[in-house]
Amino acid sequence: MSKKSMQAKIEFILEMIDNIEEIIKRHHGIVKTLEDFEGQMAVLMGLSQIGETLKKLDDKLVQQYNLQDDKDGAYYTRNYIVHDYEGVDLEFIENILRVYLPEMQEKLLKLLSMTDIKLLGGDANDS
Repeated sequence: MSKKSMQAKIEFILEMIDNIEEIIKRHHGIVKTLEDFEGQMAVLMGLSQIGETLKKLDDKLVQQYNLQDDKDGAYYTRNYIVHDYEGVDLEFIENILRVYLPEMQEKLLKLLSMTDIKLLGGDANDS
């Protein structure tokens, strides 16, 4: 996977996290967001997109930066949201929003800020 492709995926995940934070802000908190059907649907879609995109990150990068649990957990959450036809446990989602998402954002921002070319799966000749 090219350096640009990996960087684009990480940037997309960070954009989704920013979007979720904005949705929560507009609804004046996580609980109110999840009580509102539009807020709830928007957050669930964002989490689904994060899970799908994390699943596509290069395995070497995931192992090198200890992201396997994050990748697996996000994809599990994506599948849970997309395939649980009887309803999603909103307390589970609330915990993700309060605990997991800020931790994921911090890890990815740190990862993105590193200048090592090997970080993003490319070499000096990748463009």
